[in-house]
Amino acid sequence: MVAIAESADAPQKTSRIGILDTARGIALLAMASYHCTWDFEFFGYLDAGTAETGWLKVYARAIASTFLFLAGFSLVLANTPEIRWRSYGRRLGMIVAAALAISIVTKFFIGPGWIYFGILHSIAAASLIGLLFLRLPAFATLLIAALLGAGIVVDNVIAPFSLHSAAFDTPWLWWVGLSQAPQQSNDYVPLFPWLTPFLFGLGMAQLAMSFGWLKRLAKFGPGHNLIARAGRHSLAFYLVHQPLLFGLVYLLSLVAPAPLQDPTVGYIRQCVASCSQSGDEKMCRSFCQCTLDKLQAQNLFKPLESGAIKADSDERVSRIAIQCTGEAQ
Repeated sequence: MVAIAESADAPQKTSRIGILDTARGIALLAMASYHCTWDFEFFGYLDAGTAETGWLKVYARAIASTFLFLAGFSLVLANTPEIRWRSYGRRLGMIVAAALAISIVTKFFIGPGWIYFGILHSIAAASLIGLLFLRLPAFATLLIAALLGAGIVVDNVIAPFSLHSAAFDTPWLWWVGLSQAPQQSNDYVPLFPWLTPFLFGLGMAQLAMSFGWLKRLAKFGPGHNLIARAGRHSLAFYLVHQPLLFGLVYLLSLVAPAPLQDPTVGYIRQCVASCSQSGDEKMCRSFCQCTLDKLQAQNLFKPLESGAIKADSDERVSRIAIQCTGEAQ
C-alpha cells in the first residue's frame, strides 16, 4: 500500500501517494513491453536469447530494480508508525500464493527454464527481511544497501575475486544468488543482488518520513489516471498480462508464422544469456563460440538442437563443455 501516515502516535487512515502509483504503473507497462519481446522470441520472430542480451538485458534489470525499490518504499509507508500485521500478512500471502502458482504453471508448461525464484519470490523474501529494517534509522538502512551494492561491484568487476561459491550450488540455495552454476530460469531474481534496490527504497522512504517530504510528494498528483489505477492493482496486472500477450502472439504465429532463424545465432545468444547469469560476458562469449565450433566439428550440433541428444546427459557434450571452460578461462 502506498500511503502517507497521518499520525506518528497511532495508526490512522492513510491517503495514497498518486505519483508512486503512477511510477508503479509505468513500471508495469515497461514490464509488459519486455515480456512482449520475450514472447516474440519464443515464437521465433526474434533470435533465441535476444531478450536476455544487450540493451534488453539492461532494460529488464532496470524494470526489476524499479519494482523492488517501490516495494521497499511501500513497506515503510504501509507499516508506519507500527506494523499492521493483518494487512501485511494478507499482502504477503497473496504474493507468496501468486509466486507459487507461477512456479507450478511454468514447471508444468515450460519445464527447463521454469521460474523457481522470480520477481514475486524476491519481493516476498525481501518483504520478510525488510521487517528487520523498519525501525532502523534511514542512514543505517542506506549504508547496508550501499555495502551490498559495493559487494555487487566487487563480484562482477574486480576479477578474479568472486563472492560466488560452489557451496551455494545446491538447488535449495539457488534463491540466495551466490551459486556458481544456478539452473537457468526465464525469470531469475535472487536475493543477492536484488535485495539492494529493495533496501534503497526502504531507506529512502525512511528518509522521506524523517524530513517530512511525503506531503510534498503527495502534491504531484492524486493518481486518478489509468496508469496509476493499474499501479494500484499491480499483482493482478502481473498475473494477467503475460498469458494475454502470449495468447495474442500465438494467434499471430498461426496467421503469419515466423521466418526460420539461423540456429547458430540463436545458440550463441541463448548460451551467452545462460552463462552470463554466473560469469563474465566476455568469457561466456568465448566459451559459447568454442562449444559451437566443437559441436559442429563433431556433428553434434544438429542432434543437440533437435533434442536427439541432451546436453546434461551426453558425455561428448560434457567433455566439450569442460574443454571450452578451460580455454575460455
